[in-house]
Amino acid sequence: MLSVAAPMAAALLLDRLLGEPRRYHPLVGFGNAANLVETRLNRGRARIARGLLGWLLLVLPLPLALTWLLAQLPVPAAAAVSVAVLYFTLGRQSLLEHTRPIGAALLAGDLPQARALASRIVSRDLRHADEAAVTRAAAESLLENGHDAVFGALFWFAVGGAPAALAFRLANTLDAMWGYRNPRFERFGKVAARADDVLGFVPARLTALAYALAGHTRLALRCWRTQAPQWDSPNAGPVMAAGAGALAIRLGGAASYHGQLEMRPTLGIGATPAAADIARAARLLDRALLLWLLLAIPL
Repeated sequence: MLSVAAPMAAALLLDRLLGEPRRYHPLVGFGNAANLVETRLNRGRARIARGLLGWLLLVLPLPLALTWLLAQLPVPAAAAVSVAVLYFTLGRQSLLEHTRPIGAALLAGDLPQARALASRIVSRDLRHADEAAVTRAAAESLLENGHDAVFGALFWFAVGGAPAALAFRLANTLDAMWGYRNPRFERFGKVAARADDVLGFVPARLTALAYALAGHTRLALRCWRTQAPQWDSPNAGPVMAAGAGALAIRLGGAASYHGQLEMRPTLGIGATPAAADIARAARLLDRALLLWLLLAIPL
C-alpha cells in the first residue's frame, strides 16, 4: 500500500504543472449550481431550514457518487481518479499566481497596479491603500487561503480520501458564497458558515501549527495563543495569527469594507509588512506544506 503522501504529492505536482484549469473548472460549475439553488430556496420563511436543504443538495451528492465510483474501479484506476479529484480541490498555484504579481508591482514602484491586483482577491476597499495595506491584504489572503485551498483539502484527503477532500472543498466554496452576515444571507447562509467552521476546525489548527514550525516558532505560538481569540473567525484567527507571527510582521488592523472603516485586531508582532513579505509568506506556506508531506509518509 502506498503512503497517503504519494497521491498528495502527485496532486500537488499536477497543481504546480497545470495550475488552475482555465476553462471548465468544476468549482465554477458548482458555483453556478449554488447560485441557482440559492435563487430558488432563499425566499419566504424558514430560511435556516432552506439553507440546510440547499447545503445538503449541493455538498453531499458528488462525494457520495465519487465514493460509489471508486469502489467499482480497479485499484490503479481508483488511485488515478483520486489524484485527479484532489488536484481539482487544490489551489496552491492559483494563490501564488494571484499574489506574486502584487509583490512584483510593489517592488517596481507601481502602487496603483498593486492596488488593482489585490482588489481582485480581497473584498476590502484598496483604492487609497498604501504599500503596507496592500501587502497586508495579499499576505492575509495567502495565509488564510493556504488553509482553505490547500491544507484543509489535504487533511480531509488523509482522513477520508478523495470524497472527503471534495466534500470539504464544496462546503468551503458554499461558505465563501453564502456565509455573509447581511440581510440576504444572515439566516439562509448560517448552515454553510457553521459547517465550514466545523469542517475546518482541526485542519486550521494544524495549518497554524505548521506555519509556526516553519517560521519563528515561539513568536507564532504566542500570537496564536493571545491574538487568535480576538478574531471573529474561529479558524482564520489561528491561521493568520500564527502565520503573521511566523513571519514576524504585523497584519490585521484597520481596513475599509464597503465604505466603512473596520478596526480589526492586530495579528503578529514585528515590522510593518513590505512588498518582499508577500514572497516570504509564499515560502512559509511551501515550507509548511513540505512538513505536512513528510508527516504524511507514515500514514
